[in-house]
Amino acid sequence: MSTHFKDPLNPNIDAWSECGEQSNGSNPNNEYAGLSVEDRSLLEKRRIDSNNQDAVVARALESSALKGIFGSDLSRRSFIRRVGVGTAAALVAQFFPFSSLQAMAEDARKNIEKKKLKIGFVPITCATPIVVGHALGFYQKYGLDVEIIKTAGWAVSRDNCLNGNYDGSHLLFPMPQAMSLELGSSGAPWRIVSNVNTNGQAIVLGNQHRDKRDPKTWKGMRFAVPFEYSMHNFLLRMYVAEAGLDPDRDIQIRVVPPPEMVANLRAENVDGYLAPDPFCQRAVFDGVGFIHKLTMELWNQHPCCVFSTSERFISENPNTFIALSMAVLEATAMAELPENRAAFADAMAPRNYLNQPPEVLRQILTGIFPDGLGDVRRVPDRISFMPFPSQSMSIWVLSQMKRWGYIEEDINYQDTSREICLSSKTEELMRGLQKENSEIAWSDLPEEEHPVLDIHGKRFDPTDVDGYLSTFDIRRDG
Repeated sequence: MSTHFKDPLNPNIDAWSECGEQSNGSNPNNEYAGLSVEDRSLLEKRRIDSNNQDAVVARALESSALKGIFGSDLSRRSFIRRVGVGTAAALVAQFFPFSSLQAMAEDARKNIEKKKLKIGFVPITCATPIVVGHALGFYQKYGLDVEIIKTAGWAVSRDNCLNGNYDGSHLLFPMPQAMSLELGSSGAPWRIVSNVNTNGQAIVLGNQHRDKRDPKTWKGMRFAVPFEYSMHNFLLRMYVAEAGLDPDRDIQIRVVPPPEMVANLRAENVDGYLAPDPFCQRAVFDGVGFIHKLTMELWNQHPCCVFSTSERFISENPNTFIALSMAVLEATAMAELPENRAAFADAMAPRNYLNQPPEVLRQILTGIFPDGLGDVRRVPDRISFMPFPSQSMSIWVLSQMKRWGYIEEDINYQDTSREICLSSKTEELMRGLQKENSEIAWSDLPEEEHPVLDIHGKRFDPTDVDGYLSTFDIRRDG
């Protein structure tokens, strides 16, 4: 076996340069010692094929997938010896359907303008497709060398985007809109490419408030949200306003970076928060809070975080943009499959990614979790990965910016949304991936551009925003 080709499905070699059993590379038969005839034959065929460039790319992706699943050579070798090379290959294939996607991957690799990219992410479970895309080699598959950069909070992410330090980023759904409209800071045209998750948030209260399950009793309480331009802020405002409380006068809402949420709850600096996981489940895990309500109970399959990049990046790097978008979309599709959830949780647990106990991430991604009130809940869609950013979602966010006074002037909601939210382009890419990969079956592509939504018991017609806003008594828009 050539020194540059280390087959990750060979249990007798170290693929990741760890100490242990390893052949000297001079005699392939030594590397197959102790293996069955079937496994020897399969590995020898793979060795012969290793001069093919597509096979080299596939082996690199398999290696990334196995490292994300097993973490060490010792665990990988032990597993392959137990189940055999063929079974191990089938396991990797559930993450990478190489045979059906190699042609598309080859097309995406052609004429890439910029291969080395920096992508920001905040360490929350909403970032699963961004993180798993890195851990399991989806970017590499499309010919990209992506560095994902863990970022402490959303203001830092925004500034790195606007300063040109990031080529793209995991952002909150309202952030590209705020950045494009120059709300809250200087701005630049940023675009929503795809949702990286839907649902996945909760309202958490400190344990001292177990008797305050009715939001009407929350007057004077202090709540945290991760950013002003966030679904968390807008969903919390909607929820308390429907209970008759003015979110600007009857409660306090303060911005706290997600990694600091649990500590602030423990110190009773806040009474609760509407935040992303893992920090909702982590409050339960640490015994400092309980889950009052999952946000999917307010709006099922609501958007939260997106993959976003600038209009400038898209215009200067059109082929790179397509390859990068396809990598993120494919990772999103794989994250949605229930059979992948536990493995993805383990892949994201290490310090360089989310730095969380694997059991906490499994509780979130599988939807089987203790709620802090003595019950174990089973909610498979606690977090979902529905990538299509519909115009209706986008317009609802703009309507809330208007409702709460972030947007002061009158705007054309539909035109503004079409400019910022790239629904048509994303639909084209999604349908292309679905055509090439039978494992992908998107369920979130609407039949019309502006579907009517059911949001917290109210009908939202995105073609009549003013009519929708007129139904609310508590608002700041006039």
